[in-house]
Order: sequence, then structure tokens, then C-alpha cells
Amino acid sequence: MIDRITIDPAICHGKPTIRGSRLLVTTILELLASRMTWEEILADYPALEQADIQACLNYAVRLAQFRTLPLAA
Repeated sequence: MIDRITIDPAICHGKPTIRGSRLLVTTILELLASRMTWEEILADYPALEQADIQACLNYAVRLAQFRTLPLAA
């Protein structure tokens, strides 16, 4: 599933995108954080698939497991 996330220095300054597009993983995560449903996101981005959204979540989980940053109090 994580193969749906690509990182290419020539696209979006090397930030993680979905399947080589210019749609940033962080954009999808922000939409989910704003309480948009998967259905609403898919309607706004017709080229997106459910598996792409799941891949974004999996990517975020892996990042959270890799490194812990202190949160401001």
C-alpha cells in the first residue's frame, strides 16, 4: 500500500505525493483532520482512490513510529 506514496525531488520539492502526482500526502491528512469524510475527499479529487487515502494514513503511522517530537504545552 505504501507504494502509492512517491517522493521525487523534481516534484513538489521532494515532499511525499500520491502516486507521482502533485497531490501532497499532507493535503489529504489535513483534509481528514478537518473532519472531511473519505467520500467528500474522493468527490473533490476524482483521480484519488480509497487505497490512496489509506496509504496516506499508513505513511503517517510509519512516521509517528519512526520519530517522536515533543509537543508544546
